[in-house]
Amino acid sequence: MVDRRTFVRTGAVLFGLAPLAIGAQSGRPRRIGFVGNGQQSALPDQLEALGRGLHELGWIEGRTATIDARWTEGSPDRLRAIIAEFVASKVDVIVVSGTPAIRAAKAATGTLPVVFVVLANPVSTGLVASLARPGGNLTGLASQFDELITKQVEILKEALPGLDRIALLYHVETAPAVLAAAESAARTLGLATRTLHVTEIAGLENAFAMARGANVGAIHVMPSPYFGANSARLIELAARYRLPAFYELALYVRQGGLLSYGPSINGMFERAASFVDRILKGASPSDLSIERPSKFELAVNLRTAAALRLELPKSILQRADEVIR
Repeated sequence: MVDRRTFVRTGAVLFGLAPLAIGAQSGRPRRIGFVGNGQQSALPDQLEALGRGLHELGWIEGRTATIDARWTEGSPDRLRAIIAEFVASKVDVIVVSGTPAIRAAKAATGTLPVVFVVLANPVSTGLVASLARPGGNLTGLASQFDELITKQVEILKEALPGLDRIALLYHVETAPAVLAAAESAARTLGLATRTLHVTEIAGLENAFAMARGANVGAIHVMPSPYFGANSARLIELAARYRLPAFYELALYVRQGGLLSYGPSINGMFERAASFVDRILKGASPSDLSIERPSKFELAVNLRTAAALRLELPKSILQRADEVIR
């Protein structure tokens, strides 16, 4: 049974206490540096999923491995400082998520292994050489957003049958390929778009006001760790401006967002443990092929739909993996 608590003072996660063996391990526990976007109180499940995956592979907290977790709280400066700290202290592996964090890790070290979870194509964004043989010190899991976005827009259009115009909320540090894929998918499905570029979280309200003024039928939030770190603010603005909003991850819907479709982020972090495991046992990141997630989730919040006076089609509700009533 995995203990799902986290250490408040150190940020280390308990993998579990079962006396599992992982082979020949001696000396100090291996150190894993975990960089969490946002605040620990908002996103503990990702850290716990990584710890759960490591436990299932036989690693024992405090005996054979420890996770040293740090949280960026949405700050780019803090993100770079955390990664610099991990590099200077020579952790064995760094685990990051999101394109900005991967870029920061890549800039900070070319030798220390980095395992990532990202919601974009790491090849088209220039992070790795290829999916099969990433090269360098980076590897992990990627959701291939440019392929996923078409499905997302299809679901949004099905959920709102009269939809003909959407706003795309885009953070400037997100890969440009993500925005290009979203614009292309919308055109293919006959939807006009209004792109709203956000450089600072302080600009979110202006973006929602512009979307409301442009008479869009919905707002599609592009994947971004900075949006994730400020999910409560996004959801509050969508409610205040009465805009149906679509997200990639179910965690937004659990907090009050309307709709989401995308990979199971917890499943991706749990699978990321297999990369950490192989690297700690001697594998080179350059030889570990980047994987794509196998589980995708459609989540719906009926309370939010009711507040917006929307009646979602039965076809959406019947396919939903999670319905919040």
